Order: sequence, then C-alpha cells, then structure tokens
Amino acid sequence: MAKILVVDDEADLEVLIKQKFRKKIRANEYEFVFAQNGRIALEQLIQHPDTDLVLSDINMPEMDGLTLLGKIQEKNTLLKSVIVSAYGDMENIRVAMNRGAFDFVTKPIDFKDLEITIEKTINHVNALKRTMQALKENNILRMYVDETVLNFMGSKEVETSYFENLTLEGTVAFIDICGFTAISEAEPADKVVNMLNAYFDIIVKEIINQEGIVDKFLGDAVMATFKGDYHIDRALDACLAIRNSIKSANIGIGISKFKPEVSIGVNSGEMIWGNIGSAALRRLDYTVIGDPVNVAARLQAAADKSQILITEDTYEKIKESFVCSLVGEVKMKNKQKPVVVYQVES
Repeated sequence: MAKILVVDDEADLEVLIKQKFRKKIRANEYEFVFAQNGRIALEQLIQHPDTDLVLSDINMPEMDGLTLLGKIQEKNTLLKSVIVSAYGDMENIRVAMNRGAFDFVTKPIDFKDLEITIEKTINHVNALKRTMQALKENNILRMYVDETVLNFMGSKEVETSYFENLTLEGTVAFIDICGFTAISEAEPADKVVNMLNAYFDIIVKEIINQEGIVDKFLGDAVMATFKGDYHIDRALDACLAIRNSIKSANIGIGISKFKPEVSIGVNSGEMIWGNIGSAALRRLDYTVIGDPVNVAARLQAAADKSQILITEDTYEKIKESFVCSLVGEVKMKNKQKPVVVYQVES
C-alpha cells in the first residue's frame, strides 16, 4: 500500500481526493494523509515515516510548498514530491523542479492525470526502494562473504563450477585472543560479544591494511590469508601490528582485570584455494586447505601470549627482513619429526 501526503490549504481538496480515489482506498492500494501547510506536513512526516509521496501546493500560509520541498530533500532523498499548482505559477514550478520535485500537476486538477502521475511516481519510488534494498543486501553479504566469492557468484559459470579451485603460494595466519574463554564463562553474553567484536575490529583493520583476507572467525580466533607479492612479509607486518594494537587497546566494557594479548601462528606454502562445502546444501566457504594451514593452526596452539611463531622454512625466507629468535623444536600432530620453530620479535 502506498502512503500519500496531500499538502494544500484548500479545505475541499481532502473531500475530493477521498471521493475520486475511494476504490483504491477501499482496496488498500492508497492511504492518504492530509496537511494544511508545510509546517503541519513536516509534523505528519514524523508521524508517518513510511510516506512514499507528497502532493503539495506552492502557495500556503506558515510554510509554502517550495520551503517544504527543500526540507524534504534534506531529510529524505527517497521521498518524492509532486507539485500541484496553477498555470500562473510556472516560474515557481521551475524552481520546484530544480529543488527536486519529481513532477507537477496543474490546477484545476484533472483527476485522471493526477492518478496517472501518482502511479508513475509510486512505481519510481518502489524501484528506488528495490535498488536500495539490493544495495543493502549486497553490503550485508560483503560482511559475510569474501570478495572472490561475490565475483564468482556473478560469473556465468556459477552453476557449473562450484568446486573449481586453484593451487597457489600463500601465507595463512591464525590469531587467537588469549584467555578469552575464561572471560566468556564469567561475564554476561552481551558484554562478551561486544568486547570480542571490538577486538576483532582491531585485528581485521590490520589484516586489511596489509591487503590480507579475513578467511573466517573461529570462536575467539581469526584465520587470515595473504597471497600475491610479498605475502609472507605482509602477513608478518599485519601480525606485528595486531600484537601491538591489541596490547595497547583500551576497550573498557566493564572487565578491568582482563588484559588482551594474542598468540599467533603463521605459515607459508602451496595451498588449495577454492569453494569448500556442500553444493547440495548450497553452503560453500571460499577458503584455503592444505598442510601449511594445519601447521599454522598448530603453531598458534603452541604459541604463548604475545608470541608469533613461524617454521624454520618460513624463517629462512624472511630472516633478512625481520628480527627473529629460535624457540626450539615443537612436536606436532601428524608430523613424524619435531618442527623447528622461531619467534618473530619485530
């Protein structure tokens, strides 16, 4: 149902509108609201924020139609206005059109013409709403889905290539907020979620600054991937920045004893990048899999607070760019031999 605000100081116009559009009113296609001038119209718009269309005269007491039109444009660009005025007001009509009026109808009113104009304007408003909704849904989708997936979804091959994948060199990092599980057991849920999201915002910012991809959130941890030129360097720069930013963060959500620190595992190598999941359920994650991912997760599990752990292979690739210290050998699941591990200092 379209809601239409009629603004005119002629008392009989309300009666005429209700008579001429009675069928559409009864059919719940149109709902009319009335105001005698621009000031009252603004009050009506506050009471009826779902108004789709304003039909307004120009010459009215207290606040004229041109002033009203300007205020409408300031507050609600989606709300469209149609000026209803006499032939003698053509100069004002031009001003109104320049101020954003969608159309105009001349007095005395031809109600057939008015009906066509209303239908045309409502169709335009509905098209704008659909566009805005699509943009909103797209922006929400971008909060949950990787950009690569969005591009993939728009491709012609989307129905036939669910499981296409690439094998690429890259770096994966697991960043865990230390001690957060204990906090979640002792504090109210809303407080825990707000704090966790605040820390995640810090982590995500540094990942994006280094052109990384937030692959997924895993409880109180983040998995991030990096590919392209200098992917290892960018990953480590992001992790160092995360460590410093989290340590200096002052997110006071009522838990004064909790001092945030992170433990991080970073590993590099050849990984499979692709859509992993169930086509039958239409639930796929664009993610990375492979041994380097497993090792990065186990490095994070072995890391202490404020530690960034890497393997010896990764160390050999970045030792000229970063200050590192030897930690020693770490036994890892599914690895026959212990893995030599280094700690990234700076």
